[in-house]
Amino acid sequence: MTIHQSAQAIQEELVALRRELHQDPEIGLMLPRTQAKVLAALDGLPLDITVGSSLTSITAVLRGSRRGPSVLLRGDMDALPVTERTGLDYASRTTGVMHACGHDLNTSMLVGAAHLLAARRESLAGDVIFMFQPGEEGCDGGAAMVAEGVLDAAGNRPVSAFALHAFSASLPFGRFSARPGVAFASSDELTVTVRGVGGHGSTPHRAKDPIPAACTMVDQLQTMVTRSFDPFDPVILTVGTFHAGTRSTVIPDVAEFQATIRTFSHHSRAQIKERAVRLVHSVAGGHDLEAEVRYDEGYPVTINHPIEADFAANVVAEVFGPDRFQQLQAPLTGSEDFSRVLSEVPGCFVMLGACPPGVDHDTAAFNHSSLAVYDDRVLSDGAALYAELAVRRLARETC
Repeated sequence: MTIHQSAQAIQEELVALRRELHQDPEIGLMLPRTQAKVLAALDGLPLDITVGSSLTSITAVLRGSRRGPSVLLRGDMDALPVTERTGLDYASRTTGVMHACGHDLNTSMLVGAAHLLAARRESLAGDVIFMFQPGEEGCDGGAAMVAEGVLDAAGNRPVSAFALHAFSASLPFGRFSARPGVAFASSDELTVTVRGVGGHGSTPHRAKDPIPAACTMVDQLQTMVTRSFDPFDPVILTVGTFHAGTRSTVIPDVAEFQATIRTFSHHSRAQIKERAVRLVHSVAGGHDLEAEVRYDEGYPVTINHPIEADFAANVVAEVFGPDRFQQLQAPLTGSEDFSRVLSEVPGCFVMLGACPPGVDHDTAAFNHSSLAVYDDRVLSDGAALYAELAVRRLARETC
């Protein structure tokens, strides 16, 4: 029986686990109920399992019967602070929390891969590290797991690492996608507090109004992006919050705004940080005001290794057929903390279309939407791909 056939044989079990996780979502770095469900689903397998200390992660190592290198497979487990509106009979039972990004599928597929590979342990030419990760949604769980030693769990650094992620839109049902090179943008945050001197709105010359200065900063930051950066190495700067004042007749003491900044290269990321901070201080000085600037670096650029990306594409074509792989033409502007792993180990982030058949994937509710629906018929294929990537990558390394 092939890995794909074996995966199809456990499809119903994977669906049951996915729906159990979907009904009971948790957010952040601490997912005790999710961790317990995953541990129960792995129970009985010949795995060396450790759990995190600063987060409820699970690192499971499958030792192949033959000595060799290791490969890492990652699945994220956390949900989002979203109230579900899908109307599914297995919808979230927790108001304000939903598996809106499909991590319940990612986790279930990785559990499936653990079962498939454990059954083939005698023929494995090395070890497999299963990385069950909390806190992908803005909590940097990837960095925490790297700090706690996930990359060294098998005793040697993985020769390659792969992540598989379900998408509710953009890709047709069952289609896999990846690209060599940059796959996702970095994600940083700029917070600016402009301090002035408040006063009466009728006599602005007696005050130091922070609002015009803050507005100029917002405008000039946008202009800087379009005039100082290569359009073929783009920067996205979006001001998402702006707070100042209490009523029309009062000039406030403080104005504050926050922006998200996305870049697609290490060079542009370093440049925008330096230039944005300098511009804000320059504008504040021109208005005889003070500015406090905080630049928080988030997830770095996610970069797929070209050889590993080509390898993943070839595995999809060989296992499922060439029509099941779609080359991602351009990087996505979202960000991913699998970048923490790919900064240390060559590998590839692969997307899987889980948009239900009959629904237009171009207009379907996208990941993070309260209306996002994922067709769990992709689970066996995802589990099979995880397993095939590990088996074939280990075999290639020992040839």
